[in-house]
Amino acid sequence: MTGESIRIFPLGDSALTVEFGRRVSVDLNKRAIALADHFHQNSFRGFIESVPAYASTTIFYDLLEVRRAFTESSSAFDAVKSTVIEAINNLNTSTLENSRTLEIPVDFGNKHALDLDFVAEQSDLSPNKVIEIFTAANYRVFMLGFLPGFTYMGEVDERIATPRRETPRTLVPKGSVGIAGRQTGIYSLASPGGWQIIGRTNVDIFTPNKKLPSLLQPGDEVRFVAA
Repeated sequence: MTGESIRIFPLGDSALTVEFGRRVSVDLNKRAIALADHFHQNSFRGFIESVPAYASTTIFYDLLEVRRAFTESSSAFDAVKSTVIEAINNLNTSTLENSRTLEIPVDFGNKHALDLDFVAEQSDLSPNKVIEIFTAANYRVFMLGFLPGFTYMGEVDERIATPRRETPRTLVPKGSVGIAGRQTGIYSLASPGGWQIIGRTNVDIFTPNKKLPSLLQPGDEVRFVAA
């Protein structure tokens, strides 16, 4: 793969992070997802998990198992790094990219849209116009994090982009749909949080007993529709 400089560095003594860049970019995100998928499909001895983020992938491994498997390497990190570099040089993002598009119904009523009026005021728009702009776009799931199944999606139209709340709420209801800058996301579980809440969905985003607990995966596209 070509493009901006890639950084590979240890994350503690049993994980390695590959940083493809430091900006929000679909291309960089595709690389991060492709690398994570590669190792889930082509694991090495000692591999535990690979997790993509906006523009990076972290690979977790069993330190002792890697040392036993790669005795010629000076360290477990060097062994995994060599494996990672080989994988990066042979990645094909077009074949590994997930292209699902899912519609998520959202109730934008006053009971659930806790911060819709604030977003509208900050944007100098009516609440209905905010909803219209928000539901007009498709949003890419860049990564999961914060909570199990919590989605970091983007990018929100700059006309309605709104900073996080100055004071986070101690409890945000499950299914709440929020805006933070040009990000949007769905609270998969009830939790404290500081995003601007503009609606709520009844769709279960995280179901722990399922084989694939998170409904949405990095690389998915989401379209919100007014319920």
